[in-house]
Amino acid sequence: MLAENYQKIFHWAETQKNGEIPSFKTRKNDPYTYQCGFGNSFESEAIPGTIPHGQNNPRKLRFGLYAEQMTASAFVAPRSHNQNAYLYRVRPAVAHQGFTDLPDNKDTESCFLPINPRVHVSPTQLAWLPFELPKDTEKVDFVQGLKTLAGSGEPTLREGIATHIYTANVSMEKRAFVNSDGDFLIVPQQGTLDIQTEFGPLFVQPGEIVVIQRGQRFRVSLPDGPSRGYILEIWGSNFALPELGPLGANGLANKRDFLVPNAAFEITDDHWDIVYKLGGKFFSSSQEHSPFDVVAWHGNYVPYKYDLTKFVNVGSISVDHIDPSIFCVLTAPSRDPTAPLADFLIFSPRWDVASNTYRPPYYHRNVASELMGLIYGDYGGRSDEFQPGGASFECGMVPHGVAYPEFKAASDAAPPEMRISEGAVAFMFESSRAFTITDWAWNSDKKHEHDPKMWDDLVAPQIEELKKLQAEQNAKR
Repeated sequence: MLAENYQKIFHWAETQKNGEIPSFKTRKNDPYTYQCGFGNSFESEAIPGTIPHGQNNPRKLRFGLYAEQMTASAFVAPRSHNQNAYLYRVRPAVAHQGFTDLPDNKDTESCFLPINPRVHVSPTQLAWLPFELPKDTEKVDFVQGLKTLAGSGEPTLREGIATHIYTANVSMEKRAFVNSDGDFLIVPQQGTLDIQTEFGPLFVQPGEIVVIQRGQRFRVSLPDGPSRGYILEIWGSNFALPELGPLGANGLANKRDFLVPNAAFEITDDHWDIVYKLGGKFFSSSQEHSPFDVVAWHGNYVPYKYDLTKFVNVGSISVDHIDPSIFCVLTAPSRDPTAPLADFLIFSPRWDVASNTYRPPYYHRNVASELMGLIYGDYGGRSDEFQPGGASFECGMVPHGVAYPEFKAASDAAPPEMRISEGAVAFMFESSRAFTITDWAWNSDKKHEHDPKMWDDLVAPQIEELKKLQAEQNAKR
């Protein structure tokens, strides 16, 4: 089954052929095997018998390997919040030649405080046409192709968020990347990412997402050519599954559908450059061996991926629409338990059977900042030209909704009982934080504003009758 075929299915269940064939958990063109689960304690050995049992740091490890712990939470954090992993590797990560500063990437940003002259505050609803891929005459890898759209906070404050676009046309060669600021949630839109991590490989196609957590080294290869996608970066938090509440034990993104890599090591004695991002600045560290020499590992602080076609949509089966939290795949808590730092939501194929209900998104104002993108297909919930590889933005408390023709058509249409968003997946990066827009996004030739004239026709059809009734009421006073 080709990668494009998965974009045509209504849900992953279609691939199982009603039990007529053996079931499978990954796309047929995925070359790797994975472990299943979210938040589990995993273990993996490329060579059986490598992981020590009963202790983590024996006096001597098999093959003379080094034990290295990666700790992502405070040492005294409650057991339910403690995150760490033990890596058993040929050489520890400390074997390097020191750090040197790299030139600032003028298209990336990390400080979104309004005092920064390179960011902009605006209540205007903004949108961007698809961002261009690098020209054939340029060689741009994943790290070089990072560009920041918007965000909030600042990474050294340990609570904030950044949204990025990446565009690349070459693989990272003898080069790895480490985000020391926070976690990356990567959403490929065009082109597959073959990601080598310290924990093993991940094959991530459009329609799938991958989370690389803070401090984890990775390298991105492009097996089928140029790639473009979106990134949600969070600082001071980690992604979690949203609570299910009255839904019970199942629904939305189920734990067992998240996939974790298996150990696969390489041993080389050639030169590698490791790019570190810290406080939004970039640094380089060189070493004479591969950073991916982990023979075995165990722990719960791991990279993982998820196929969006496996999302279990829920919704109303009587009237009205449930709030968009039902579309949440992953959430990142903030210090305020009632307001997440970030949510990752998707709008994918599903049934709509709510009777006597207005079908498009109702007109609304909410506290959330919303940045939307389209992975593939057509999405009818936007008020302007919205294409795969582009984006749109609405800041908190700014009213938004469709133009009058869409409103009238939906109001006059028969009660919906239909499959919607077929062949399409849109997503939203949502946050309780107010976003500022970067210079790069603000000055982009892809930017355009929602034309306010699109709402000029939004007048109640019986307005003259209302005026007459108002005049009668005023006369009685």
